[in-house]
Amino acid sequence: MDWRFWLIQTFNGISYGALLFLLGSGLSLIFGVMRIVNLSHGSYFLLGGYVALSVILATGSWVLAIPIAALSIALVGLLMERLFLRRLGFDPLRQVLLTVGFAFLFQQAALDIWGGDNRDIVPPASLTQTAVVGGLHLPGYRVFMIAMAAAIGLILWLVMEHTRLGAAVRATVDDAQMARGVGIDTSRISMFIFALGAFLAGLGGVIGGGFLGVYPGLDFQILPIAFAVVIIGGMGSLGGAAIGSLLVGIADNFGKALFPEISYFTLYAPMALILAVRPTGLFGRE
Repeated sequence: MDWRFWLIQTFNGISYGALLFLLGSGLSLIFGVMRIVNLSHGSYFLLGGYVALSVILATGSWVLAIPIAALSIALVGLLMERLFLRRLGFDPLRQVLLTVGFAFLFQQAALDIWGGDNRDIVPPASLTQTAVVGGLHLPGYRVFMIAMAAAIGLILWLVMEHTRLGAAVRATVDDAQMARGVGIDTSRISMFIFALGAFLAGLGGVIGGGFLGVYPGLDFQILPIAFAVVIIGGMGSLGGAAIGSLLVGIADNFGKALFPEISYFTLYAPMALILAVRPTGLFGRE
């Protein structure tokens, strides 16, 4: 194996990690603010892809499908939080059972509406080109995935670190009771974060549809990987979600390339190790 192999596999791992960041960052923020283990988060990813397919079939526009799908899934998340999760309070068992129930409900609805065939979201021709850099052939769509995740990450960082809303979110993550005591409306913060998490997952479903395809079962296939990202990076940490996504993406890609028979071990072993050494994750708060 020459140096090109290692560079290509690293690039592929980073591009996959970029996709995981869109999914994992929202899941991490939802748990950090609301302490909800949202097991229907993978369904938002799946539904985002299917809604994008419908928009593309109706309008022929891939660009238009991105905001419509992401905003539609954000609305689904908002209604789910307002009408169902809020009524449960902070009972973890009921939250888990409810989100699992919604995950199966969304999966069946997707199967009934869009059928059981594997579908692909075809991006514009300009993103299917291959760039040659230093003798390496880099698929344009993977470059786009990295650029999209970097842009979203930068926007989220600016909002969280340099706005009053971001300060309120960080205060709620640190201590929700104290945040309420100083006048922060944690109810509105929770609503915003849950909708944002669903938005990011729906956006990931559109972007991922051109990379992984869209098919029944994708939601439950991608969800454990998203949890690995959050567990490694730390609940409620945006930076942790970014680092966790890169580590999981690279570990998954190298594991499949070098050790296909034990690729699941190379993916989840780091998660188990971090849980044993630092249960809060690399950037989680003690």
